[in-house]
Amino acid sequence: QVQLVESGGGLVQPGGSLRLSCVASGIRFNIYRMGWYRQAPGKQRELVATITSGGTLNYADSAKGRFTISRDNAKNMVYLQMNSLKLEDTAVYYCQGTWSREYWGQGTQVTVSS
Repeated sequence: QVQLVESGGGLVQPGGSLRLSCVASGIRFNIYRMGWYRQAPGKQRELVATITSGGTLNYADSAKGRFTISRDNAKNMVYLQMNSLKLEDTAVYYCQGTWSREYWGQGTQVTVSS
């Protein structure tokens, strides 16, 4: 059974930081492209960042310079370090794994508010 489980969300003030984590089980994690997506209320789910099995990174323009995606294949984990958070970063953040098919986590809420 494949599972992706996110953690690390919460409430943070503008300018603050959060680190999201996602642990995967049931897949050959090291061959998967892993990613973070987010969905704000009333909006479509959108890409935040991805990291391939080879370590190639891709970021949405909104994430460039502020967010960093990384992975630890030994632990089957992918991370999203988010700095300089803005009000518009408020969303549910989802972990995704892609190889022959896509797998999604259940999401973790990030709320940026003063």
